[in-house]
Amino acid sequence: MPVHTPLGSLEPSILPAGSTAVVYCEGQFGEQDGKTANGLVRHSEKYEILSVIDSTCAFQDAGEFLDGSPNGIPILANLAQAVVHAGRVPDYLICGVAPADGLLSAEQRVVLLDGIARGMHIINGLHEFLGDDVEFVAASLAAGVTITDVRRPKDTKDLHLFTGRIFDVACPRIAVLGTDGAIGKRTTATLLVQALNDHGIRAVLVGTGQTTIIQGGRYGVALDALVPQFCSGEVEHQVVAAFEGEDPDVIVVEGQGALSHPAYLTSAHILRGSRPEAVIVQHAPGRRVLGDFPMMPMPSVASEVALIEAFADTRVIGITVNHENLTDEQLSAAIDEIELDLGVPATDPLTRPKSQLVEMVLQAFPSLSPRLTSRIVG
Repeated sequence: MPVHTPLGSLEPSILPAGSTAVVYCEGQFGEQDGKTANGLVRHSEKYEILSVIDSTCAFQDAGEFLDGSPNGIPILANLAQAVVHAGRVPDYLICGVAPADGLLSAEQRVVLLDGIARGMHIINGLHEFLGDDVEFVAASLAAGVTITDVRRPKDTKDLHLFTGRIFDVACPRIAVLGTDGAIGKRTTATLLVQALNDHGIRAVLVGTGQTTIIQGGRYGVALDALVPQFCSGEVEHQVVAAFEGEDPDVIVVEGQGALSHPAYLTSAHILRGSRPEAVIVQHAPGRRVLGDFPMMPMPSVASEVALIEAFADTRVIGITVNHENLTDEQLSAAIDEIELDLGVPATDPLTRPKSQLVEMVLQAFPSLSPRLTSRIVG
């Protein structure tokens, strides 16, 4: 198994007993609607990921299939194989699919109910709350297991309106936004935090979606499950909590959707609630239409940058590139073109040195350099 590293720490995490998990992602692993599974394979603080279920790409290494780098997590064809591979019934079955409608198909229900019958706790990140489903509730009671609906919001009395406390947060805040949904914002934010910590700059991630919460992020809220009135306030509340709880040098805020997107508008709440001094924009030059909306052409990265800077009192400090549908030569050309056109650094966090992410931040916030140097010397 690979070592999973906490986002806010330089030390490998020690996962508690009873945290083994199988991720169910039939037909979607490596695809946009499999982003929860994709994220858990790349990074998990809370669960030891034993295998991924997807019969369409079974009997391959999940890391190699996803990123070209083996990580020892196999892709298996069904839940029975996953149990055999584990040598016992794993503790959790995580629903790793994330369709736009947030609903389970009849076939997916059967697999999750099978997991419950085997004695596995269910982690569900969909909009469909299985804890309210009579069949799932009855099955979980009979098996003595729990169902966690990650997107279930807190009671209204526990939600927060915007207060202005964000102005008391003294460290830089960087939001990772994008030009589309499921384009790699969470992955880039995770890698950025890891890279900064690896270089001696204390960084913490504030998540805004269900996957980051499932991964074990300490600060976050599933924004797309909230009444819009509380979205900005909940983002602010999580950023303030991260600042007060961690005393970081930098706070990185995960983006959702895109400010220009016709359906996913949570980027507006992220910008208003976190008040970032800087934004990194994730873009896929090889993507021609929006992922879940093929009738809509992709915006240009230049238009998204202009929109963000017009909408919020912030600046775009760099572009991170999703290399889907690009050869390495095309990727290099796209990076060069972006840097020439926009005058900001660009990189691909998955295929280029992660130190380039750190350089992007230090170029925008040179005051962080003395802290890095003093910690290295110390």
